Amino acid sequence: MDIEEKIRTWLIDEEALLEKKFDENADFHYIIEFPKENIMDVVKPRGKNCVIIACATQVAQEHLNLMKSSTPENRRDFIFDVQFGLNSYLVDFDLNIDKDLLQQFVVTNTIFEDGLTKNEFMKTINRTFKAKLHCIFLINKRFGGISPKSNVSNENDMFI
Repeated sequence: MDIEEKIRTWLIDEEALLEKKFDENADFHYIIEFPKENIMDVVKPRGKNCVIIACATQVAQEHLNLMKSSTPENRRDFIFDVQFGLNSYLVDFDLNIDKDLLQQFVVTNTIFEDGLTKNEFMKTINRTFKAKLHCIFLINKRFGGISPKSNVSNENDMFI
């Protein structure tokens, strides 16, 4: 069984597979839902011997408005806390920051083929999700909760 078949089987077994996306830069690219109502990407970049798990999140406008009304020092401290927290999850991340406002964040995690087992794959997906969740908790803690329907949203087109 090749790597794509393995991953597809594991995703189906865990009821996480949503769709396969066309991606000219990847051997395969799956959109998954893990856990429920959280969209993530599973991508094997073309010519690489690894699989990348990724989750992008757009910060809700309501939170951006609350960030804007806070002090510059509070915004800088918040960005530092996000960076520090994400580092503790041992994931890679990219923060889209404009004028000390966190607009979007992308959390990624890589598994190399020689370490790819179902256990490691699922742990990596879970760690990536927990890192995203950590950011959401920090936003809510620092800038207050907002209604669940207008919470941060998934943005799953970062590789297309």
